[in-house]
Amino acid sequence: MSTHPSAVPVRAMLVLGTRPEAIKLAPVARAMAASPQFEPIVVTTGQHREMLHQMLGMLRVDARIALDVMRSRQQLSDLTARLVRELGEVMREHRPDLVVVQGDTTTALAGALAAFYEKIPVAHVEAGLRTGVLDNPFPEELNRCLISRMTRWHFAPTRAAARHLTDEGVAPEQVFTTGNTVIDNLLWVLAEGNGTSAFRTGAKRVLVTLHRRENQGERMRGMGRALTRLAARGDVEIVLPLHKSPAVRDVLLPELDGHAGIRLVEPLGYLDFAATLAECDLVLTDSGGIQEEAPSLSKPALVLRTTTERPEAVEAGAARLIGTDPEAVVGNAVQLLDDPAEYRKMASAGNPFGDGRAAARILAQLAEDFAADVPVGLTTSGPYSTA
Repeated sequence: MSTHPSAVPVRAMLVLGTRPEAIKLAPVARAMAASPQFEPIVVTTGQHREMLHQMLGMLRVDARIALDVMRSRQQLSDLTARLVRELGEVMREHRPDLVVVQGDTTTALAGALAAFYEKIPVAHVEAGLRTGVLDNPFPEELNRCLISRMTRWHFAPTRAAARHLTDEGVAPEQVFTTGNTVIDNLLWVLAEGNGTSAFRTGAKRVLVTLHRRENQGERMRGMGRALTRLAARGDVEIVLPLHKSPAVRDVLLPELDGHAGIRLVEPLGYLDFAATLAECDLVLTDSGGIQEEAPSLSKPALVLRTTTERPEAVEAGAARLIGTDPEAVVGNAVQLLDDPAEYRKMASAGNPFGDGRAAARILAQLAEDFAADVPVGLTTSGPYSTA
């Protein structure tokens, strides 16, 4: 049973290390900071140090603790070990009442594991996403599955994600469908109105993001060639924010640099990225979060992957899972650029990922459970019982 006094704010440690985690935990952190029921302790691990620190202030997130875990070209095993060790030390020092992690990164996995070792309950934001292929995306699919085994509060963005969890044996009373916090943050940022679009011409505007490990190498090189074919039409402006990863830059720069119609830019701050997304006509991406953001703004998305843990957008008709073959990339993009009826069909499909109130639902559930002194341990039924 929880022994947390109801009059004392709940000390919630939010662990984040990448830009997507910051974007999706920012609404939770802001809501907790504004609530007398919570004391947020935001810990950044530095997994995406440069991209992360440039945006936390813009998102009005106060990071109390900053770690420095990244080393040049380090292996995942080294990163994971360093994260678990350093996060464990932080948790022992600050003794939070719960730890909040988001999504599927190495930081999220290490945060959940460190909390499990310290016997601190875990809340998982964006829980239950699955592709069903353990190594695709790599290592994110495995990370999500492992985090679920250590989680007390599973905040699923959709009903389908919630079903994945209960099908795996998670107790239904520990699964909550909230919508996705990325929609909360996108609507908040656009309302702020401080971003600047990266598009510069009146041509058809295509926003591209590429970074996935499983796409690096020859697949990414092929997609680079597909983009040059699209740009050669002469009526397209392609904007591609280059990921900081050397494995991405070493492939894409030789393929794309200097091509007319293609603008390679440094990673955009979130306010500028949101403004760029809002102004584009079409999205080509292997990212996860953009599959959720694009439908919110009625932007058709072509997903450059062979699997997706966000099938709701595909099922709704707002996104297409087209793989990485250059012919498929060019063919699908050309169809949407040249066929107004097909474009309208995707653009009007709607957003299956929420209404912008996910963070409020998350806080309400946590506040209710701590105030009611309910059990905050792991599931007491199913194949992973701790009883």
